[in-house]
Amino acid sequence: MVEAITATYVQEDADWAITVSGHGKELTARAPGIIAARDRADQLVEELGDGKATVVHLLNGSALDFTSAYMTARLTLPKLPPLEVPPPGSVPKQQTTEAAEKKPQLPPSKQLPKAVEDRKAPAEPAPAAESKAPAKQA
Repeated sequence: MVEAITATYVQEDADWAITVSGHGKELTARAPGIIAARDRADQLVEELGDGKATVVHLLNGSALDFTSAYMTARLTLPKLPPLEVPPPGSVPKQQTTEAAEKKPQLPPSKQLPKAVEDRKAPAEPAPAAESKAPAKQA
């Protein structure tokens, strides 16, 4: 009969204490969160030497409690600071000065080769327009 390996999790302040026991051995570790604790438990199971063993993860003596806490942590988005939306029509100063100084970059597929850029002549004034009336011939 295959002996199950038990991974027990206990929250201690912000950290988690992990105890993995099985095959007559017991290994302990700490991790900063439940996700990291679950990963560390997998490493401890590998150290026990049985990669094919069934591992039962327990929180407060319950596999359901562990699964609930673990999945909540995995599926919860990280807390981000709220976005600051400027009032309509206003542009932050650093965007206006940077935009005025910098030309937009073209994607590489739209850029001319350097040899072509070097051959470009500076803009010349347009030739003087000739009058529409034909010159009289003598």
